[in-house]
Amino acid sequence: MSKKVSVLFVCLGNICRSPTAHGIFRHLVREEGLESLIEIDSAGTAAFHIGKSPDSRSILVAKERGIDMSDLRARQVDLGDFYQYDYVLAMDEANFYHLKEVALPEHDGKIKMFLEYTDAFSETEVPDPYYGGAQGFDHVFDLVESASKGLLEHIKQEHL
Repeated sequence: MSKKVSVLFVCLGNICRSPTAHGIFRHLVREEGLESLIEIDSAGTAAFHIGKSPDSRSILVAKERGIDMSDLRARQVDLGDFYQYDYVLAMDEANFYHLKEVALPEHDGKIKMFLEYTDAFSETEVPDPYYGGAQGFDHVFDLVESASKGLLEHIKQEHL
């Protein structure tokens, strides 16, 4: 393998869903000892929260499950991301279509819905828990953890 496999998780503001995916996937990659082979980041399609920490409720749910993501900071997707990342994974259809609109045609195949990597749930989108209660953050964690495991298995089979 000549370069790292690179993964970018994308939601709207990069404070709930995509940093949760970033944190969980990073944890799984570290557990497998693959951090030198897989690059991981997260971003938002909007500039609402640039430089901010993940939502405190996301941090709490992750911490309760043994994952520290408090070091992550929100940023916005830029055109360079489509060149840098092998996988650009959208949490929902709105962000998926936004990514498709701003990407060049040659990057189209990199953009996928994140939940394509799990069949453990009927949902096709990771719901935004921002305006809901704590149970929404738990459900997001469950969805993202399942898809992260599937993604890691996919990468191991396809690239490593």
